[in-house]
Amino acid sequence: MHAVHVLFGYPGSGSAAIECALALAGLPFEQRQAASWDPKSELEALTRVNPLQQIPTLVLPDGGVLSESAAILIHLGLAHPASGLLPTDPAARAQAIRGLVYIAANCYAAISISDYPERWLHEPDEASCERLRTGTRERLHAHWCLFADTFGALLPAPDAGPLQRPDALALLATVVSRWSGTRPCLAKERPDFLAQLQRIEQHPAVRAVFERHWPTKP
Repeated sequence: MHAVHVLFGYPGSGSAAIECALALAGLPFEQRQAASWDPKSELEALTRVNPLQQIPTLVLPDGGVLSESAAILIHLGLAHPASGLLPTDPAARAQAIRGLVYIAANCYAAISISDYPERWLHEPDEASCERLRTGTRERLHAHWCLFADTFGALLPAPDAGPLQRPDALALLATVVSRWSGTRPCLAKERPDFLAQLQRIEQHPAVRAVFERHWPTKP
């Protein structure tokens, strides 16, 4: 049992979306820095609660363990409806959940292959890894263009006056789109959607988290 949520994450990782969500929901949490690629991190503690060593992993106050960014965000939105992480309208909420799972199934999955192509090949060599990485990124970027066309209207508009409070879908899209060359692709193929993501990053709660994960170069 924990008095507060415990979030296992790492700078530059998907835990940024969960940090933003917890902050927007007003939920206190304890941060634990852990990653499979950093043996000096709290990897042993993460492994005890999640043998797959995934980040983010969120330990709930009742001791329950959640992994998978989309699942965590959906839980937080349902458990704390006043947070605005999920729409209150059932039809809009259904589409937001669809968008969250879309990112998890089509974008996060492709990034995993792009980052670690050797895990998906039998007897990998550099040439085969590079071909798989290139093909996967092309597919990933096509998925993001389709996401923009399908779900872009659910995100805050790039110039809609005062900054809107971002919901779970906006948070996950803004974080996951930072990886694997997606932003340069969007700048060329879907510039209006990229402007939406960049505006979401300016929300005070999001900007504070992002500055910790992706510090602005002096």
